[in-house]
Amino acid sequence: MDFTGFTHDDFDVFTIDGLDARMDAIKGKIRPKLESLGDTFGPVLSVMAGDEMFVHVAKHARRTVNPPKDTWVAFANNPRGYKMLPHFQIGLWETHLFIWFAVIYESPQKEKIGEAFEKHIDSLYSKIPGRFSWSSDHTKPGAVKHSELSKEDLAALFKRLKTVKKAEILCGLQIDRDEVVKMGPSLLLKEIDNVFRKLLPLYKLS
Repeated sequence: MDFTGFTHDDFDVFTIDGLDARMDAIKGKIRPKLESLGDTFGPVLSVMAGDEMFVHVAKHARRTVNPPKDTWVAFANNPRGYKMLPHFQIGLWETHLFIWFAVIYESPQKEKIGEAFEKHIDSLYSKIPGRFSWSSDHTKPGAVKHSELSKEDLAALFKRLKTVKKAEILCGLQIDRDEVVKMGPSLLLKEIDNVFRKLLPLYKLS
């Protein structure tokens, strides 16, 4: 299906009580849109990255009690999974949409990736747009704007990725839900494409 954009109803799914009820709403309302974004950006990212990128829509299969607070589609160069690899994500929390490059705690390459980022910190610090954000935990909605970080702050994030077992690093754009709804499908697709292009240096280094 063609991507139709996100509505306030989509974001409000995360206010529904109960695992089954919320999962039904995610499957019915949000998942088809994430699949559509996967169909659009899987081929685009494959060309950008020079790697075949496979689409992974979050299934939340291990959950037995707590309903998910966010959901996403991920892109990685492995058909079997993405969590162990540097990957891209598009997803929703109740408050905002996120477009991330991510290295999460399952990645066995974190030390090497942290080293590569440290080595290229000058170019990364100048190339990442100020309105982008950094996060060190994919399970929490909060993040820090690049414009608010000093080069030393960024270096500390990279060092943590190298040295702390559970460390993660995510970089990208968070867009407030009101803005997402206003943008409509075509503007949002353009913005996602633009964000992925800006995040490509991180992927190439990793």
